[in-house]
Amino acid sequence: MKTIKGPAIFLAQFVGDKAPFNSLKNICKWAADLGYKGIQIPTWESKLIDLKKAATSKSYCKDLKGLVNSYGLEISELSTHLQGQLVAVNPAYDVMFDAFAPKEVKGKPKARTKWAVQQLMYAAKASKNLGLNVHVTFSGALIWHTFYPWPQRPQGLVEDAFAELAKRWLPILNAFDKAGVDLCYEIHPGEDLHDGVTFERFLEKTKHHKRCHMLYDPSHFVLQQLDYLAHIDIYHQHIKMFHVKDAEFNPTGRSGVYGGYQDWVDRPGRFRSLGDGQVDFKAIFSKLAQYGYDGWAVLEWECCIKDGEQGAKEGAIFIQDHIIKVTEKAFDDFAGGKSDKKLNKRIMGL
Repeated sequence: MKTIKGPAIFLAQFVGDKAPFNSLKNICKWAADLGYKGIQIPTWESKLIDLKKAATSKSYCKDLKGLVNSYGLEISELSTHLQGQLVAVNPAYDVMFDAFAPKEVKGKPKARTKWAVQQLMYAAKASKNLGLNVHVTFSGALIWHTFYPWPQRPQGLVEDAFAELAKRWLPILNAFDKAGVDLCYEIHPGEDLHDGVTFERFLEKTKHHKRCHMLYDPSHFVLQQLDYLAHIDIYHQHIKMFHVKDAEFNPTGRSGVYGGYQDWVDRPGRFRSLGDGQVDFKAIFSKLAQYGYDGWAVLEWECCIKDGEQGAKEGAIFIQDHIIKVTEKAFDDFAGGKSDKKLNKRIMGL
């Protein structure tokens, strides 16, 4: 067993134009003052990182790490959630996902995909240059619009879609392998990799690529009504990253899993700040410790009620209180002794 690292915080929901969220220096001081030990950096935020420069300049990465370390922090991981989303986009979502792309490729799906792939290639090298061994992204989605089988899906559609998805990602996975970095897909509704079965489909199509792993976020499983504890039992060997995010599911006679197109605050399934939802984090931290997860516990704040700064302040304490310092010896060692084969035979009556 190993002790989880943390607390860390994903900065995507906090970056902005006002201090202390307007520069890496300022946001590091803010996070450190709250008690965080690590930061997860969204690579699309130019206020925090120049991804291309991080991929091509070791001196830039040395300075970047030095700045973060000067506040008593570490970079836990880099994130390419938005760029990964654009690796695979169904035309039905072109207009909305263009918001994630730079202006020079907006309205140009092929150019947008090429740009996204290059971003992932940069991320592999940047992670290596920063001394990181894991990275998080989204898979994108070619058939999410068919997740409910009505109208009926044509025979072979799912098979063909996952073959195409793997085809797009295999060169990226190979780049991450060359860099010595595991690529973790956040298992998330809206992505073709949104539960255990879809992850398995993708893993099979990549021929069980050794760098293909997952980020575990129980909040997305609460909203899907998936057993998030059993998920750890099944996939613990693939769980290389962990977003600590709470959620709740309160179905009514009027609305359930699909939410009725309502705003977040009115949906039966909604994200909450840590401790305000229904997720059993004591059980989660216990299971991850049991299976030897030694990565970071990273707060991802998304709450439809509580202010983000309050959520971040409370989240650092919440995560710290849940991290289990694993034992180095069995509780009943005092009653044991060295192996004695003769004694064992006597006990067995032999």
